[in-house]
Amino acid sequence: MTSTTASTRDLLLSRIRDVADYPKPGVMFKDITPLLADPVAFTALTDSLAELCVRHGATKIVGLEARGFILAAPVAVRAGLGFVPVRKAGKLPGATLSQSYELEYGTAEIEIHAEDLSADDRIMVIDDVLATGGTAGASLELIRRAGARVAGVAVLMELGFLAGRARLAESLRGAPLEALITV
Repeated sequence: MTSTTASTRDLLLSRIRDVADYPKPGVMFKDITPLLADPVAFTALTDSLAELCVRHGATKIVGLEARGFILAAPVAVRAGLGFVPVRKAGKLPGATLSQSYELEYGTAEIEIHAEDLSADDRIMVIDDVLATGGTAGASLELIRRAGARVAGVAVLMELGFLAGRARLAESLRGAPLEALITV
């Protein structure tokens, strides 16, 4: 767990809207756009994630497409670190490393520019939500294949009922997984 205060956690939670039956019936979507629209809440989130990056010795931040970009870029600026995007396959120009991973029904693929990471880097992966852990796990594999080390994974919200943390345990190899909010 992080050192996020109860008041910060309450502020963040109060700005996350539940949207029933989106994107399909039976799903309760966690909409973070009200949080992003509130400068006090967005600043609190950015500060909390930046503190985690500093505490765990990150030298660069990887943001996962797409909402992870929105969170990771200002965190990188706040922490004084570089930002490296992990994108869906075919979205990055030039040479990339790619990693496939399992979805509930099928597979997906993500990519990174390997030249943006080095053996001296300690990477903090940032995303909005940890659900099943598939994308995060694939990103950890990409980071290691690029020659960098993993400082940890930090997310705004962990959907605990989907057991992503347990699925990521082996991929983390002892690196921390920090969730500001667990639902």
